[in-house]
Amino acid sequence: MSQEAEFEISETETTNSSLDVSARKKALLLGRQLGLVSDDNYKGANASIIERTQHRQQRLLNQYQLNLETVYKLALSYTSSDVTGVDLDPDWSHQFFQMAEQIHNRKMQDLWARILASEIASPGNFSLRSLALLQQLTHREAQILEKALGMSVRVNKENRLKLISGYRISGGLGRLFRKSPATSLALSQFGLPYSNILTLVDAGILHRSEFETGLLNRKEPITLTMMDQQIHLRPKSEHLLFSYYRFTPIGDELSQLIQPKFDLEYLRSLKAQFSQDFVIS
Repeated sequence: MSQEAEFEISETETTNSSLDVSARKKALLLGRQLGLVSDDNYKGANASIIERTQHRQQRLLNQYQLNLETVYKLALSYTSSDVTGVDLDPDWSHQFFQMAEQIHNRKMQDLWARILASEIASPGNFSLRSLALLQQLTHREAQILEKALGMSVRVNKENRLKLISGYRISGGLGRLFRKSPATSLALSQFGLPYSNILTLVDAGILHRSEFETGLLNRKEPITLTMMDQQIHLRPKSEHLLFSYYRFTPIGDELSQLIQPKFDLEYLRSLKAQFSQDFVIS
């Protein structure tokens, strides 16, 4: 069998993909990307390997151009005529467009558009390292990040977000009457199981280890800000401290782009679990 004759994927085999989603149908659809399916004046079954290569490369370049145009048009919708713009760093913009052309998912393209619009208005917020990580971020990972941000708080006047995982009693008489000195928040009940935490760690968005605050001063009230909601806490003892996951610098940069949804049930659960050792207002 000749090299050209091995490929006989017909147009009819790849149609109606929305109705037939079998594994074979999905595999056949990949043939379009390889130049093996007939398209307009192109006949994949009769084309030489050189012609199939050229056809595939042209389709890829067309898709890259379409991706860039989509990102650019979205970025225009996020830029304002009332804000003074600046010239982008040539190296930054070159790398940006090289990476953005390979973003196919519509929601991810929207993130890249927000970055471009932000840099035109105020450059220096998003590093090339962050762009490289964002390029590898899947839509599912972006959804996990969105969920994590929706459960994260700012403590008092801190700028950096913390994903609080619980608190513990480090000493005192109160610790003697407990089975465990630590109280953990049930993050998994609200769509953020530990496996998702590990996904964000592997993606370079969260640090791998949990952190702890210093001992909380019972005489100083603590304000937790979750999006536009605030919780005011006062520790009931001198031996309490928070445990939390910290976002990496890249995670902090990406957090500027994501618009998380407020989770009222999570907020209620946090209040209920903290009420044993904190006065809440």
